[in-house]
Amino acid sequence: MVATAQKIIISGYYGFRNSGDEAVLQSILNALQKQSQAAGITIEPIVLSIDPEWTTATYGVKSVHRMKLGEVRRAISESDGLISGGGSLLQDVTSSKTIPYYLGIVKLAQWLGKPTFIYAQGIGPVNRKLFHPLIKSVFRKCVYVSVRDEKSRLLLESMGLDGSKIEVVPDPVMGLELPGAPGTLALDPQSPNHSASALNTVGVSVRYWEESRRELDAIAEGLVQACAEAPLHLRFLPFHHPLDNEASRYVIQKLEKKIAALGGAVSLCEDALHPQQMLREVAECDALIGMRLHSLIYAAGRRVPLMGISYDPKIDHFLERIRCTPVGSTQTLEGSMVAAEILHLLEKQEAWKREREPLIAALVEAAEAPARQITEYFRRKG
Repeated sequence: MVATAQKIIISGYYGFRNSGDEAVLQSILNALQKQSQAAGITIEPIVLSIDPEWTTATYGVKSVHRMKLGEVRRAISESDGLISGGGSLLQDVTSSKTIPYYLGIVKLAQWLGKPTFIYAQGIGPVNRKLFHPLIKSVFRKCVYVSVRDEKSRLLLESMGLDGSKIEVVPDPVMGLELPGAPGTLALDPQSPNHSASALNTVGVSVRYWEESRRELDAIAEGLVQACAEAPLHLRFLPFHHPLDNEASRYVIQKLEKKIAALGGAVSLCEDALHPQQMLREVAECDALIGMRLHSLIYAAGRRVPLMGISYDPKIDHFLERIRCTPVGSTQTLEGSMVAAEILHLLEKQEAWKREREPLIAALVEAAEAPARQITEYFRRKG
């Protein structure tokens, strides 16, 4: 007798072609597949997406439009449970509508009598105190809650939740493997093999943040200073299209001629739309400077020496876990700091990797903990 597949709705910031969030989805799908096979059960994911056709084509899973609430309600009512996560879903910095939407989806599942699971979320900042009792009310009714850092757990505790029932786990993307590894998509290589170049390749992930663009100016200045010491190939890696492409072009325009005059090279990666394509791009770098959280997580997972620029607590939280400190904040960054850190990382690559290998290996292993808990729940239930 063939066991019935467990239909699990996955709610998150999916279908927007943000490489970091798409990597979260890919990682969750991989982990659920791996853990469900190990548990001897079948899980059928159904993803809530702003672009269901693209999500289905990209990941080979069923998808429902996240803003068509009639369809969402029907999908949840026909499901066996709902996962909310990962990523920074419950924060009110980008919009005051974000928390009500994601809480509302979980609450709807609870009203319909479905078990709900919080998957490696980064909680906060939550500046509007009126959201605190709402988060507490919804999370108390969840079967399982996991967050991606200790500060998220403490924030939930401050809202009145029992911290002992909240598991702190790594970001799911720590467990993402390169294309061709077991359980991943096999993608045709589309990017040049940067490691074949005579120049060291430095990955650069930038985004707009300060209105003055002072942090991007400092990065450009620092990259030029570093290239004056040792010519580099600067590989710009946009994680959020099209805004990061624009931010990358802003920096490139500032430095391209100077880098060429110093014997270096500059390139912009615009075709790595699938998370695992971007993971390959990062893996081919000798070092990485990143503003986007998932550029840093990709680099750590592939043991690429990295330097982060702080603009949000989530950057600092992740860097702490791998014993790194930001090279500066968007408000204080100086070009000389960027140059010195890049040159240091390139000189001490092997030492950087050796020092952090045990930490990173443990995070990679622990990244699948939520998927293990969820599949175990359905194995016992079945």
